[in-house]
Amino acid sequence: MIDREQVHKVALLARLELTPEEEQQFTTQLGSILDYIEQLNEVDVSDVPPTTRAIDVSNVTRKDELQPYPEREAILNGAPEQEGEFFKVPKIMNTND
Repeated sequence: MIDREQVHKVALLARLELTPEEEQQFTTQLGSILDYIEQLNEVDVSDVPPTTRAIDVSNVTRKDELQPYPEREAILNGAPEQEGEFFKVPKIMNTND
């Protein structure tokens, strides 16, 4: 069971300012949660295989295939600045160090 002193310590570590009423409320609520967890610990799950999800799902993805874009010039013309056949972007690193 969790007591008010433990709730105060956790609040302090988490940099939370709790009123005495909130400390009491959280003590009660966290105590209920921990009691429920204890009930779950009593359930026999020895025959239950470990899972990562409640239901089986599979990721539907397509194979990545390189395909040249037929209107390269249209993309380049839409850029704010370009240099030859490349996008020109602002310099973000200082090389004077």
